[in-house]
Amino acid sequence: MAKKRANRDRPEKIKAPSIAYEGGPDGLAVDLRAALPLPARQRYHAELHDLKRSTDDSWQRALEFLWEQLGTRWAVHDGEITARKELLGRYRLASQEERKFVREALRRHLGEYFPEMERP
Repeated sequence: MAKKRANRDRPEKIKAPSIAYEGGPDGLAVDLRAALPLPARQRYHAELHDLKRSTDDSWQRALEFLWEQLGTRWAVHDGEITARKELLGRYRLASQEERKFVREALRRHLGEYFPEMERP
């Protein structure tokens, strides 16, 4: 029977840095991951250009997918959210102003860190 490797023998996982975007309504701030693997980039492109959905639905789903992949923290007046599922849930319940801020932060982030990707 093979022995399991001890946790101490495993290399530490490398985490991509997060970039903070502040200045949203009511002190809103979000952090976005500075790395996106190739399969996620391809899936984002597929979501953005999905011909089975309306253009608006494809755009919205692509934006949510991008937020799921890149969002690491959402600081709002009532606290801070870092759990992945909670981040998406909070985005879906966000006001129009909050969604606009997140969308603009994602656009700026893509322009700076992923210039080859189409912006939502």
